[in-house]
Amino acid sequence: MRLMVGTGVSGQGVYLVEGDWAWSLTMADGRVGPDLRAIVDGHVDLNALVAERDKVDAEPLSSLTPGLPIARPGKIICLGLNYVDHIKEGGYDVPTYPALFMRSVTSMIPAGAPMVRPSCSEQLDYEAELMVIIGKGGKHIAEDDALDHVFGYTLFNDGSVREYQRKTHQWTPGKNFDGTGPVGPVVVTPDELPKGAEGLKIESRVGSEILQSATTSDMLWSVARTIATVSEFTTLEPGDYLAMGTPPGVGHAKKPPRWLRPGETVEVEIEGIGVCANPVVAEEDVRATEAAE
Repeated sequence: MRLMVGTGVSGQGVYLVEGDWAWSLTMADGRVGPDLRAIVDGHVDLNALVAERDKVDAEPLSSLTPGLPIARPGKIICLGLNYVDHIKEGGYDVPTYPALFMRSVTSMIPAGAPMVRPSCSEQLDYEAELMVIIGKGGKHIAEDDALDHVFGYTLFNDGSVREYQRKTHQWTPGKNFDGTGPVGPVVVTPDELPKGAEGLKIESRVGSEILQSATTSDMLWSVARTIATVSEFTTLEPGDYLAMGTPPGVGHAKKPPRWLRPGETVEVEIEGIGVCANPVVAEEDVRATEAAE
């Protein structure tokens, strides 16, 4: 199944997506609510919802404005080094344990929303990533059982302000600027993709310029292994986000560095899932617009 949280003629809600059309599951059953939370939590049966889609009219997918799949996830946990060639281009040793960090909710934006280059630095970088949405929580999850805990897969651009990422041994500042982490728009359930979303082409680009191109089979820590590893130290909960790291080709490793510039539109694409596209804007322009309103 392909699902999208968005705002259309039927208002904000969860939409079932098929081809170029979408049906509001929220309109079909008010218990669904404005995002995937009720479905992920198991309060509403997804298969039963899909069977009720004929209660509402189809809307053109292009008419929807995307929203975050889960507006306020409990945790957003990211892998920093999960592709060997990306590890090497950053000058790191290949780790024996994943480099993990967390992102804040205020850093996350939906597909289509402006990706903000902060006024304090021009070093806004892109990172194409597979994003996992947890469906069933747990602690000490066995790797063999881990994929049963996945609700779906989506796209993520782990926008990173490199100058601030390197101010400290902890990456938190550079990974948490407001409006730098696009997610979505479509969430694909596991039955529509290869096991663990392996073997999918992953790419980032600006226009015809291909910035990154690899496959999810290159990940050091698979989805299952990541879930098992993370659940050793924290209880995973329905709706948590897990970002699976980025392949080589990031801007800071290019010579000269290739930073995202206001006026560009950056796209992340993963085979079988879709495209997450966001315009890049300068923070000072956002402030000027807000002040004029």
